[in-house]
This record gives sequence, C-alpha cells and structure tokens, in this order.
Amino acid sequence: QVQLVESGGGSVQTGGSLRLSCAASGFTLSRHYCMGWFRQVSGKEREGVAAAYAALGTTYLSYYADSVKGRFTISQDNDNHTVYLQMHSLKPEDTAKYYCAAVGGRCYGDHAGSWFASSTDFDYWGQGTQVAVSS
Repeated sequence: QVQLVESGGGSVQTGGSLRLSCAASGFTLSRHYCMGWFRQVSGKEREGVAAAYAALGTTYLSYYADSVKGRFTISQDNDNHTVYLQMHSLKPEDTAKYYCAAVGGRCYGDHAGSWFASSTDFDYWGQGTQVAVSS
C-alpha cells in the first residue's frame, strides 16, 4: 500500500525558507515514479509546483512551475525513501497547503525545466502540510 506523509510546513515571514519532506512507503523511489509537489489555496485549483523523476543512475530530471523557478528545489533521497522541497525567498503568494504526490512513470516538462503538471495524472497523495508566509 502506497503511503505519502508530508511534514515541514509552518509559518515564516517573507524571504524566509522552509523544507518540506515527503516520506514514501509501499514502493521504492526510483526511475519508475514521478514524484510531485502540488499546492492548493482554498477555493482554487491545485497547482503543480515541482516534480522529480529518477533517471539513469543517480541523475534525475526535475521540473518546476515558472512561479517558483530559482527559489524552490526538489530532491529525493532514495535510500531514505523521502522527497524534499526546499523553498527559499518565500512570498505571501506561496501560502497554501502543499501536497506530495506520486505516479508510476516519468514526469514531463520542457527543455527550460517547466513542468507539464496535471493533478489528475497522479495516483497517490499525501494529506498535505500547511505553509503560511506573512508579509
């Protein structure tokens, strides 16, 4: 049974940093899964933030929403079955509930690293962790 458990959310001021973690169980993080981070504000659609896909060896492909490029970094520790989202230079508009998600297969994006995110593509979801950025 696949389980994803997020942690690391909290409240920070503008310009601050947070690192979100997603502990995965029930499958092995490898090149067979695309791991994604989404976020959602109440009343709005879920937005794709970042995705990572393990490729050849330890290299992996990562993609980002244009709104977070240069500020957020997704990484995964296959030995510890954890996916991270390091967030720097946080802005009030980053305030949302952040969800970890997984789907078998690769992630898709363009050569500039922009993610072709679609929440309906993902099969497994965590319960979410809240991030609040104050001005």
